[in-house]
Amino acid sequence: MHRVVIALAVLAFGGTAQAAAESRVYELPDGAGPHDVAPAPDGKVWYTAQTAGALGILEPDSGKVTHVALGPGSKPHGVIAGPDGNAWITDSGQNAIVRYSPGSGDIERWPLPKEHGWANLNTAAFDADGVLWFTGQSGVYGSLDPRTGTLEVHAAPGGKGPYGIDATDDGEVWFVSLAGSYLARIDADTGAARPVPHPAKDHGSRRVWADSRGDLWVSEWNTGYVSRYRPDSGEWRRWKLPGDSPRAYAVYVDERDIVWVSDFGANATLSFDPRTEAFESYPGSGPGASVRQILGRTGEVWLPESGLDRLVRIRYGAGD
Repeated sequence: MHRVVIALAVLAFGGTAQAAAESRVYELPDGAGPHDVAPAPDGKVWYTAQTAGALGILEPDSGKVTHVALGPGSKPHGVIAGPDGNAWITDSGQNAIVRYSPGSGDIERWPLPKEHGWANLNTAAFDADGVLWFTGQSGVYGSLDPRTGTLEVHAAPGGKGPYGIDATDDGEVWFVSLAGSYLARIDADTGAARPVPHPAKDHGSRRVWADSRGDLWVSEWNTGYVSRYRPDSGEWRRWKLPGDSPRAYAVYVDERDIVWVSDFGANATLSFDPRTEAFESYPGSGPGASVRQILGRTGEVWLPESGLDRLVRIRYGAGD
């Protein structure tokens, strides 16, 4: 069973090249609680139905939604498409990494070792060798090699806080700590994480995404900034989101190197062009949208509105 309400609109904010966009809103089952979203290789869209303990599967053309139960106590947080074409899920409720194979419908789980306790699993990314790296906000990060099933867990620098994680185009993995307020690079050979200096204290790094140059973009929850770190020079630059009380949650960089940031303070998602340093605003589809993560594929971005049980697709360049 599914409900579909579709809204199509051309958004024009400021008249820049970023502005022409088409938005489509998808209603999900009541209580879905979509947290993260990931366009699937077959054209469908996966999302973590956190409240429902399921992986959601949306067929964008028809709006059909299917929920796949992930197991007793499931509370999935992140989902990404792996190099094997499967959905990889960080499931904090099961304290496990979960893989869903769309071809067979099979679900496989890798529980974290009991001696590490509850990790509060958050997000994941694959490195250049096909190893999955993940974060746990209780104060850990770790890796899973799908080829061998080897799972390792490491204590994070500074304890609690590891949250967003991403890999650059050349496969280097970086994560941020929300409570620890740092960005760190993981050495895939040793598993060690090395934080890099940041110009602001207690900024609350929440999510991180790499652009085509390998620069890292970070959403600063506590300060309302989006910041950029260049590993080759160690240089930071920061831009305050517009408005009186911005709260930067999610960050994603599309194939044009346009940066997308969700702002809880404004109930909006912003696009930011580093070349012009201009922001464009895309309001939530209703009050309290709460976009906790952003992901996309060529020509479009997807926003999970966790507060409204909706997914939103924005197709940019619609008027070009």
